[in-house]
Amino acid sequence: MAVLLLHDHGQRRAFLSRRCCANFKLERGCAPHWDLSTILAIPPVIAVTGLSFEARIASGQGVSTLCSGDRRQLLASLNEAVGRGCSGIVSFGMAGGLDPEAKPGCWVVATGVVTNVKRYPTDVLWSQVLRQKLSHAIQGDIAGVDAPVAAPSAKRMLRERTGAAAVDMESHVAASVAAACNVPFAVCRVIVDPAHRALPPAALLGQRRDGTLNIIGVLASVLHSPGQLPALMRTAMDARKARTALMRGRRLFGSNFSFPDPNPGRRPVSAGFVQ
Repeated sequence: MAVLLLHDHGQRRAFLSRRCCANFKLERGCAPHWDLSTILAIPPVIAVTGLSFEARIASGQGVSTLCSGDRRQLLASLNEAVGRGCSGIVSFGMAGGLDPEAKPGCWVVATGVVTNVKRYPTDVLWSQVLRQKLSHAIQGDIAGVDAPVAAPSAKRMLRERTGAAAVDMESHVAASVAAACNVPFAVCRVIVDPAHRALPPAALLGQRRDGTLNIIGVLASVLHSPGQLPALMRTAMDARKARTALMRGRRLFGSNFSFPDPNPGRRPVSAGFVQ
């Protein structure tokens, strides 16, 4: 992965694969000139998801998808994919709500990803473009965790500790790789379970390590504890709203997940801080 650093009223960044860097010409005092062959050679955006249906929704022109419910596998696959060349990394899919105002189906375009030890800021320009596509999206941080946050009390504590608007289990993995490889990073997620609602045990068994749905596990949990069925039905309705929002939003993003003009002179360094 080649990294080109330019200075234009402050440091500017471009993140392009070697094949893309070889195709544009810099003239002194001028911005890079892109011809059609260069545009076609721009590497894809990598969309990182946790569920297979999220990956299917994310797929499209100029987009390569990665899906895994296993953190180590996701990390290894993402490192390998970035090594082949990419324009940027976007974390896409569903998330749990931490902001009390975030309802099922509500979009969150993240300003950063917060973990127990660090905050990863997202790319300012790319995130701005995504927010423009989603006029009612919430702007705020996403909390990255390694285990589901199911109880309202746990969501409230995480909200108080991080100030995040939502939580998921993939964004922090994607953020760490993007930071290590110095590529643009964005997060656009849809709320599935609101902050005040607990996830029933069956819902926590609904995902296999490969990102596919574990229907047998869900049914077994319901048979063992049938009292959770009303809560599971509410969760299913919330998931339907979230899935509908994902499909509508993805159509608005278009090709390359609305990745901005690759002109390095127009790409500001992401603003933010690291904790």
